[in-house]
Amino acid sequence: MTNRIFLALLTIFATIGTASAETAMGLDQMIDNAVAPVASAASSVIFYSVPIAGVQVPLILGWLVIASIIFTFTFRFVQFRKMGHAIAITKGDYDKPGEKGEISHFQALATALSGTVGLGNIAGVGVAIAIGGAGAAFWMVIAGLLGMSTKFVEGVLGVKYRKINPDGTISGGPMYYLTQGFAEKGRANLGKILAIVFAICCIGGAIGGGNMFQANQAYQQVVSVTGGDLSFFADKGWLFGLIAAGLLGLVVIGGIKSIAKVTGKLVPLMAIVYLGAGLIIIIANYDSIGWAFGEIFTGAFTGAGVAGGVIGALIQGVQRAAFSNEAGIGSAAIAHAAVKTDEPVTQGYVAMLGPFVDTVVVCLMTALIIVVSEQTSSGLTGVQLTSAAFATAASWFPIVLAVAVVLFAFSTAIAWFYYGLKSWTYLVGEGAKRELAFKLMFCVFTVIGASASLGPVIDFSDVMIFAMAIPNVIGLYFLTPVVMQEVDKYWQKIGSGEIRNQRLVPAT
Repeated sequence: MTNRIFLALLTIFATIGTASAETAMGLDQMIDNAVAPVASAASSVIFYSVPIAGVQVPLILGWLVIASIIFTFTFRFVQFRKMGHAIAITKGDYDKPGEKGEISHFQALATALSGTVGLGNIAGVGVAIAIGGAGAAFWMVIAGLLGMSTKFVEGVLGVKYRKINPDGTISGGPMYYLTQGFAEKGRANLGKILAIVFAICCIGGAIGGGNMFQANQAYQQVVSVTGGDLSFFADKGWLFGLIAAGLLGLVVIGGIKSIAKVTGKLVPLMAIVYLGAGLIIIIANYDSIGWAFGEIFTGAFTGAGVAGGVIGALIQGVQRAAFSNEAGIGSAAIAHAAVKTDEPVTQGYVAMLGPFVDTVVVCLMTALIIVVSEQTSSGLTGVQLTSAAFATAASWFPIVLAVAVVLFAFSTAIAWFYYGLKSWTYLVGEGAKRELAFKLMFCVFTVIGASASLGPVIDFSDVMIFAMAIPNVIGLYFLTPVVMQEVDKYWQKIGSGEIRNQRLVPAT
């Protein structure tokens, strides 16, 4: 019944979405004017920057990177020592029947990845290289490897403090480990305040950056490769948004199980399309592969020809990694909390694979495509730079990129819907009607995002996403002893044989 109501209401809002172009433009301007002052003020706080070697460095970047360094040393380089174990868990080698949760380890990872592997891996890397040179890619990889330790801590806490609802569904994430973890330490009021701040910011970030921006950029890319001003969709952003909202609605109606089924198939498809196309470009320029790696390595330590020299390359690479894999933001912990497991540490190991795939694999692939195709000095930036690199393989290859952009945007919107929904229900309570309200709101904003410019709205949503890192990282520091205790207990169970690789257990 609820699903039929949802689809009926979505149809009503679709009718509203078909308003005239003049009305849409007026709505654009009205929303821009209302949000711009707030976005500007919030941005000046969250993205407050200080000059280092002539380059402006946002303090929030330092907040995220310092946390990843601290957790790397605290957990003794867990991202390198336990990589094999993490892969084994993801494959299901340690699964046991009857464990509480809704989705498998792989599905949880795929859902989390669908929220981070997105337009930033395409456009963001292009910006980083255009400003910081090829060397930015080296520092991007280093920062991505460090961020794996932060995701480890988030994954453990997400499962440790998750809430199992009466119907068997799971609610988890920073909202819950901030509330319950701080209460255990006698800081219940502080934990509650941090959790509320996180939830509010997550909802704002989900609607804006995780939804409207994705719909807008996917629409722009489709128009670009289908004829520009002559494209069928050129003046029909509302129609594109309506189609996207309809598809999105069909996926999110079924909750995390439906979302996980889609992302479990969509993420591998994204990898095949994008990484496969990237490999074709790299192989076509096989004689330049060694030179490209040389440019990336030497550029990291010389910074020749880029703003800020070595520091400029370092900052651009680190910034792209931090902003791409979202280690420290806390969003992925919401997806990881839904996993089927009774051992929080298992999902911590799985969670740390996220930054590796997102940054070390996908972002590095984008960087190699750009460098090996010798587009670094083209004067282009962002997605235009990546598109130009794709065009070196074949004139129609940017169409492949457009397909990747649409897939990335859709998968990101799916994941961020779930993050926003869980933050919403944390604030207003669980229940079908409350969830329906958020589903409708999210899909309506998909239509608006595709058909409007809404620059300040997107700026404000970026602020909201990175504001999530402030309460989340405070919580990670505060609850690190809990994670260490869980790790010790887990490996004691491994040592005693209580937890075993099920594939190695003899059949009885």
